[in-house]
Amino acid sequence: MVPGILVVLISMIGMFLSGMNVVKEKEIGTIEQLNVTPIRKSHFIIGKLLPFWIIGLVELVFGIITVRIVFNIPQLGSSFLIIGIAGIYMLVILAMGLLISTLTDTQQQAMFIAWFFMVIFMLMGGIFTPVESMPDWAQSLTLINPISHFVRGMRMIMLKGSGLKDVLQTIYILTGFAVILLSLAVWRYRKVEG
Repeated sequence: MVPGILVVLISMIGMFLSGMNVVKEKEIGTIEQLNVTPIRKSHFIIGKLLPFWIIGLVELVFGIITVRIVFNIPQLGSSFLIIGIAGIYMLVILAMGLLISTLTDTQQQAMFIAWFFMVIFMLMGGIFTPVESMPDWAQSLTLINPISHFVRGMRMIMLKGSGLKDVLQTIYILTGFAVILLSLAVWRYRKVEG
């Protein structure tokens, strides 16, 4: 349960903060001012997402320390491997938030859409119910759920002591999600704002 809760914490922070970030600029009318500055759109997006990426990773490290000290749960795998996979996963979640932000006009819309997807991803991610006990159609849907892949990777590293070779498939899948979603988010941002 504990690795799953850590995943939920960084997922919610990443998606909600990045989802409401760009749409806030739209609401208060500063997005047009930013678009006429000489800053490149890629730099703008990096500037918007990098702080939340760092916050998510710091929160994860704090969570891992709390798990060790307060709950006395041993961690069998490498902390650096967890941080590495979490860094890739945070790119996926931040890209989802940015994509939601480009599709909405108000922060309230962004929050509701982000919450809708977050609840579905959590319930279908194997955090509370094992994926193996879900119906076949639900197990198929977990293949496109980044939370399920990250939860599996976290559990393998923290509880089983898996190494890099064991979680390579998870890394490849999350990297694929990150590339696709970041590309979509940047393309959508340019189309809407530019």
